[in-house]
Amino acid sequence: MNKQERFFALKISSIMATRLFGLFMIFPVFSVYAVQYENTTPYLIGLAIGVYGLTQALLQIPFGYLSDQFGRKPLLVVGLIFFFIGSVVAANSTDIIHVVVGRALQGSGAISAVLMAFLADFVSEGQRSKANAFVGMQIGLAFMLSLLIGPMITVNLGISGLFWVIAGLSLAALTIVITLPHVKPHAQYTLSIPNIKQVLTAKLLKLDFSIFTLHLILTCTFIVMPLLLVENNIVASDLKDNWSVYLPVMLLSFVGMLPIIILAEKFHKHKTMIIAAIMIMISSQILFYQIPLTYTTLLILLTLFFIAFNAMEAMLPSLIAKTATSDKRGLAMGLYSTSQFLGAFVGGVFGGWIYNIFDLNSVFLFTTLMALIWLGVMLTMKQQKL
Repeated sequence: MNKQERFFALKISSIMATRLFGLFMIFPVFSVYAVQYENTTPYLIGLAIGVYGLTQALLQIPFGYLSDQFGRKPLLVVGLIFFFIGSVVAANSTDIIHVVVGRALQGSGAISAVLMAFLADFVSEGQRSKANAFVGMQIGLAFMLSLLIGPMITVNLGISGLFWVIAGLSLAALTIVITLPHVKPHAQYTLSIPNIKQVLTAKLLKLDFSIFTLHLILTCTFIVMPLLLVENNIVASDLKDNWSVYLPVMLLSFVGMLPIIILAEKFHKHKTMIIAAIMIMISSQILFYQIPLTYTTLLILLTLFFIAFNAMEAMLPSLIAKTATSDKRGLAMGLYSTSQFLGAFVGGVFGGWIYNIFDLNSVFLFTTLMALIWLGVMLTMKQQKL
C-alpha cells in the first residue's frame, strides 16, 4: 500500500477497533458483575451480552445500503451517536433490563459494513487484501486488549464506570470520523430483490455463515469463561488478576495466527487455512468440555481458541471484499456484518438459556456442534485463487 492508503487504513481500523473494544470490554467481566443488578438471571446475563448483535444484525444492511446511496461518512456519524446514547443508558442502569436496552441501543450504531466498504473504496484492488487483513488483526488485537483492560477498569470504577469509559471511546471514534473525507457515491441502485440476489451467491453465503458461527461461539464462550475462571480458582472473584491469563494468551495467539494468515494471503490457501482454523476451534471446544481446568490447561485451550478466532477475523473480510462487486460492496458487507452480529445475538440467547437450564459446561457441547456444522459447510467451498 502507498502512504495514503496506509494512513486511511489506519484511520478505518482505529474507528473499528475503538468501537469494538468498547463493545467487547464487558465480555470478561459481565457474567460475574451482573449480580449487582436487580432482576438478574443467567438468561438475562446472556441476553445483555448478546443483544447488541440483534440490533446490529437488523441494521447492518440498511446502513450499508444507505452508505452506498448517500456516502459513508454521514452514516458513520449517525451510528456512533447511537452507540454513545446506548453506552450512557447502560452506565446509568441499576436493573439488568435497562442494561439490555442500553446494549441494544449500542448495537443500533451498525457501522461495521460501512467501515469495510469505505476501506475498499479508497484502497486499490491489488492492496485490498492487505488492508482488510490489517483491519482484521486490529480487531483481534482490540478484542484481546478488551480482555485485559475491561477487568482493570471494572475493578477500579465498577461496571457503571466501565460503560462510561465505553461512552468516551465512542466520542474518540467520532473524532476520527470527522477527519475522513466525504465522498458522494458514484453509482445509485435500489434495494431490490435482484440486487440483493447479487450478494447471495453460494461463496458469499458460506463466508456469511462462517462469521455467524465464529461470533456465536465467541459469545457463548464468554458467557461461560469468567465464571469458570472464578469457580476453578484460577483468578480472584473480582477478576482483578485476569491479566495473568489473558496477556500470555494474547501474545501467543497473535504469533500463532501469523502462519495461517501468511499461507492464506501469500500462497492463496484460503480454504485450507479456514478448514485448519475451524479444526483448531473444534479441538478447543471439545477439550474445554472434557478437561478439568487449571491455569496451564486454560492457557493452552484459550490460546488455541484465539489463534483460530484471530485468523478468521483477518481472513474473512478480505475474502468478502474480493468476492463482492464494487458497486454492491456496501450491501455485501452489510449482509456479512448482519451475519456476524446475528451470531453474537444467537450465541448470547442460546448460551444463556443452556446455562440456565443445564450447566456452564453444557454450553461447550452446543459450540462444538455448531463448529462441526461449520466445518461441513466450508468443506464444500471451492479453492479459488483470488
